[in-house]
Amino acid sequence: MSLSNVFNIAGSAMTAQTVRLNTTASNMANAESVSSSEGDTYRARKPVFSVKPVTDEALPEAYRTLVPGQGVQVDEVVESDAPLRMAYEPNHPMADDKGYVYYPNVNVVEEMADMISASRSFQINADIMNTAKQMLQRTLTLGQ
Repeated sequence: MSLSNVFNIAGSAMTAQTVRLNTTASNMANAESVSSSEGDTYRARKPVFSVKPVTDEALPEAYRTLVPGQGVQVDEVVESDAPLRMAYEPNHPMADDKGYVYYPNVNVVEEMADMISASRSFQINADIMNTAKQMLQRTLTLGQ
């Protein structure tokens, strides 16, 4: 693995953390949205990460799954299957015929922790890229 691969790996991690931050922001923006039915209610979303497959044809198929130098990718963004919050508010304009309104299954505290974690992961990968850049620049000045 060459030093230049570090940029691809850290870049894929930064892209994945950006998706994570965006889904967290979407969850928090919709945390207090109200609906009159379960089917129309916003559900929390979470990205699913996996190891980016190696496309190097020189490696045998068995070695392409877990080798050093792999990045990360977002496979999909899935909806949470946690139960929705129901509240009895018969005077609410969005209440159903029984007087219930449905709130999303978004836990704001968990979302804040997820946002901090994603932000820190993004920053760490940015620092890794800066360190790799400095190392490459110092390598170029060795011959002077």
